[in-house]
Amino acid sequence: MQQERRSLKRGLSSRHIRFMALGSAIGTGLFYGSADAIKMAGPSVLLAYIIGGAVAYIIMRALGEMAVNNPQASSFSRYAQDYLGPLAGYITGWTYCFEILIVAIADVTAFGVYMGVWFPDVPHWIWVLSVVLIIGAINMMSVRVFGELEFWFSFFKVATIILMICAGFGIIIWGIGNGGQPTGIHNLWSNGGFFAHGIIGMLLSLQMVMFAYGGIEIIGITAGEAKDPAVSIPRAINSVPLRILIFYVGTLFVIMSIYPWSQVGTQGSPFVLTFQHLGIAAAASILNFVVITASLSAINSDVFGVGRMLHGMAESGYAPRAFTQVSKRGIPWLTVVIMMAALLIAVYLNYLMPEKVFLVIASLATFATVWVWIMILLANIAFRRQLTPEQRKSLQFAMPGGRFTAMVGVLFLVFIIALIGYFPDTRVSLYVGAVWLVLLLACWKRVRSAAARRSSSL
Repeated sequence: MQQERRSLKRGLSSRHIRFMALGSAIGTGLFYGSADAIKMAGPSVLLAYIIGGAVAYIIMRALGEMAVNNPQASSFSRYAQDYLGPLAGYITGWTYCFEILIVAIADVTAFGVYMGVWFPDVPHWIWVLSVVLIIGAINMMSVRVFGELEFWFSFFKVATIILMICAGFGIIIWGIGNGGQPTGIHNLWSNGGFFAHGIIGMLLSLQMVMFAYGGIEIIGITAGEAKDPAVSIPRAINSVPLRILIFYVGTLFVIMSIYPWSQVGTQGSPFVLTFQHLGIAAAASILNFVVITASLSAINSDVFGVGRMLHGMAESGYAPRAFTQVSKRGIPWLTVVIMMAALLIAVYLNYLMPEKVFLVIASLATFATVWVWIMILLANIAFRRQLTPEQRKSLQFAMPGGRFTAMVGVLFLVFIIALIGYFPDTRVSLYVGAVWLVLLLACWKRVRSAAARRSSSL
């Protein structure tokens, strides 16, 4: 433990943590996955993103309440272990690793699609392999260097999105780049109405919408390396949800205003396609560069999250002891290597079926993400239950509504799991998720025995 304290340094500031969460959440789900959500709901997908954002904020506040009052590395796995039991902590930690690995595969797959816009003759798997090696090298640096790179990745992306929203309003109001003909916002209701597929269509789109918000929980992972968790965690949590909503709702509002929603495809980013169809070739190239940067940012956060989670679980005895090894730069290097090796699966999948990878892995990631979020909320409920009324009143960064709000979040997430099972194309993710949980349970007895032996030898 002394080596861990000496090596895993608190080098992440508030701005690092804030932009890491933005970088993880504003990426593939917005730039690529939003096309599927738009097809399901039409313009009412804007409402779905607002609802999803509200639930994401509930999850972040539940996690933030525990992180501020008990900052831990691999936080929500540790909270599930402490407040729900060792089995819950074990399942939560490994399911998070499964979730982020799947998300990272989606992110590197999207990277290959984006590069294909510029280099259509180059196979996707070559780009996927390249990005895996680049991100692996970045994650071998110190956490402070990692935080700075992630900050600039995300800052550039966020700044350009803001510029894109402003340019979009220029097209909507003054017709800039569209021959001086303002597009207006009539496309939000003139192609089948705002609820083009009814309220049901909007509700069905929520599963893809929640995939887009996947990654926000990385704020909990950073608690163990934040310089001042009591200050940096609340600042990050309070600032991120509003910004995410602005970026998601603002960008999709622009896209569906200037271009009929029914013609937004999935052959590349809907952002790029929108401006290509408007004849703004330079803007399309710039946006493609932005979404490439967004992918790099998201993959960077993915690798960081899995590495820290595996490191924390290894210290608890729920992962191989070798994962506790830390380099001189303060990096759990072996977990980074393992993550890079696992991402080679994405290279193989893109070689086999480059056109079908995204939808399958997005549904798998959604199930795992929702499971982790449910465990965070249940851990928060259990955390509050063990406190006296006086202790609850004195909590720092207490979640508004307490256990009632957390239960609302749990019920909504159960509904999302039901939606995943509703669609034949995504139902397979429930089967895979069930198999995954059965495998974890089958290994639990051996893992628990090994953890007990290890703790008795310390």
